[in-house]
Amino acid sequence: MQSSSRRAAYAAARGICPGLALASLATPALAQATTAEASTINAADTAWMIVATAFVLMMTIPGLALFYSGMVRKKNVLATMAQSLAAVALISLLWVAFGYTLTFGGEGRWLGSLNRVFLAGMTMDSVNPLAKTIPEVLFMLYQMTFAVITVALVAGAVADRMKFSAYLLFSIGWFIFVYIPLAHWVWGGGFLGAAGVLDFAGGTVVHLSAGVGGLVAAMVIGKRHGYGHDNLSPFDLSLAVIGTGLLWVGWFGFNGGSALGANARAVYAITATHLAACAGALTWGAIEWVTRRKPSVLGMISGAVAGLGTITPASGYVAPWHGIIIGIVAGAVCYWACTYLKHRFGYDDSLDVFGVHGIGGLIGTLLAGVFAVQAIGGTSGLLEGNPQQLLIQFYGVAVTLVWSVAVTFVLLKVVGGFVPLRVSRDQELEGLDLTQHGEALQ
Repeated sequence: MQSSSRRAAYAAARGICPGLALASLATPALAQATTAEASTINAADTAWMIVATAFVLMMTIPGLALFYSGMVRKKNVLATMAQSLAAVALISLLWVAFGYTLTFGGEGRWLGSLNRVFLAGMTMDSVNPLAKTIPEVLFMLYQMTFAVITVALVAGAVADRMKFSAYLLFSIGWFIFVYIPLAHWVWGGGFLGAAGVLDFAGGTVVHLSAGVGGLVAAMVIGKRHGYGHDNLSPFDLSLAVIGTGLLWVGWFGFNGGSALGANARAVYAITATHLAACAGALTWGAIEWVTRRKPSVLGMISGAVAGLGTITPASGYVAPWHGIIIGIVAGAVCYWACTYLKHRFGYDDSLDVFGVHGIGGLIGTLLAGVFAVQAIGGTSGLLEGNPQQLLIQFYGVAVTLVWSVAVTFVLLKVVGGFVPLRVSRDQELEGLDLTQHGEALQ
């Protein structure tokens, strides 16, 4: 076979069979062109999305684990970390089993299909229509990290008192009945996305849903023993500061990665994200400085996270300087929610999940409809003469609120029918580290 090819090439060189020579030389190039045309996977996009996926996973462990555990009492540090760790392990497996396919496996109005159960049919070359320049398995993995941290966020509202077995059962149900539907409705081809709701990286799907879900859980489970008169001060704020730093960097993958490629939109999203965090931290700290004469470390890290959560839905639609405005609004409004609103209604949201993430996700989603720039995200907001977009954003917020509140409440009642939702009074006073896990910090 090889000698025949050599004879054909030799004959072509002698001018005996030019047509055969051209065909033999063109065949490899033609095959390469066909392969390149068939594959849309881009190496640069793939490399960036691998990094972004690692960043978002880092947000839960160790980022959120440190952030949350640094704000609880010493006797509950390990138990709080265990909740974040359990969310990573549990939700990751459920996502591969059926979460991904129900969310991104098709463009049904309410849910996806079952064609990717346990990643069935996925190959090294397959891509999801929503992310055509990266391998589908990478898109699956990236979206998995969003599901993980959303479930983990809810736990902060009931820190110090929820039974670990109840937390596991609740997390499974909340993932299935709250997160999966919302993620599909907004991102997977569902009715909210079709209606034009703007949510670049999770204002409704992640922050608002987790925030209001946490609020419902805190109210159903009840206040911590000693709330309002005992010392519930954080054990080690240095852990929370380190956690904030990890969350801050991880958010570059959270928002920047939602561009699903190494492109200018990702850079714009990252820049707006960083500026919003800076503005949120300074705004919260400044308010405390004026009202309490001292800016607290807890206040500044809370303001930073408020800025990060609030810019999330708008990050890929707005200009960088809009991030500063959104961060200032986040710092001020979330401060109000975590102080006045919380005390006015008397709910015990342990780590201010609703005040920071719920309120931040709500106002961020609405502000996306105000500041959206056509040249950046393809959609104009109110300031560019499209007031209709703000109404669409209200619609997305309303659906998320109703769904998360109603389903969370029902889930808690169902789980409570199988296991107690909270530990006993004696166990709570002794601490969840010992009573739930048989371990404690020395």
